[in-house]
Amino acid sequence: MEAVKALLKPKANPQQQLRDWQRRLRQECRNMERQIRDIQREEKSVQKAIKEAVKRNDMVSAKALAKEIVRSRQAVSRLHENKAQLNSISMHLGEIVATARTVGHLSKSAEVMKLVNGLMKAPEVAATMQEFTKEMTKAGVMEEMVNDAVDTALDSEDIEEEIEEEVDKVLTQLAGETAAQLPDAVRREKVKEPARKQRVQGQPEAVAEGVDDDEDMEAIRARLANVRS
Repeated sequence: MEAVKALLKPKANPQQQLRDWQRRLRQECRNMERQIRDIQREEKSVQKAIKEAVKRNDMVSAKALAKEIVRSRQAVSRLHENKAQLNSISMHLGEIVATARTVGHLSKSAEVMKLVNGLMKAPEVAATMQEFTKEMTKAGVMEEMVNDAVDTALDSEDIEEEIEEEVDKVLTQLAGETAAQLPDAVRREKVKEPARKQRVQGQPEAVAEGVDDDEDMEAIRARLANVRS
């Protein structure tokens, strides 16, 4: 029955297809804009928590939170890049439909294929791009393709090194002279949960306070991770 309905359903003309695709692309852009706002709003509370951690000389918590800010800013950067690519797809589709008015049919576009294929690796829009691939292939805008794009992601060690450099910048920006005046060994203390627990256990009177700080920090990190996903 569904196959029969599909055969009887009028075929959309190029202009109708363009409007539908562009409408969905705009919706994806709005979703990204909302996610960017959520991340940036959450970052403000994290910045406040970092300043408070530095004041009490708790650089373990400060560095952990600074690392979350770095990851969030990287996520925002990727979202802006993805949004720009979606807008580029919409622009190229407009050009294709304009050409179709002259030649009478939709033409294939290598640029659209390249952009869609690149966005297939973006978690935020991967499902939408899969749908677009099917529809645009059927409409003649794209060829059926195998996603063989080379993964250019950096090695995990390179990524961590880059993050550590950015963490220091975030701490300097937010803590300023307060962080600079701390002993170098404290400022560059690595974030290691076992070390944190050992330090707290050596100070019985601070156990309750340390546990509360850890719980607050984990809650903040969880909120940031949630808005990034």
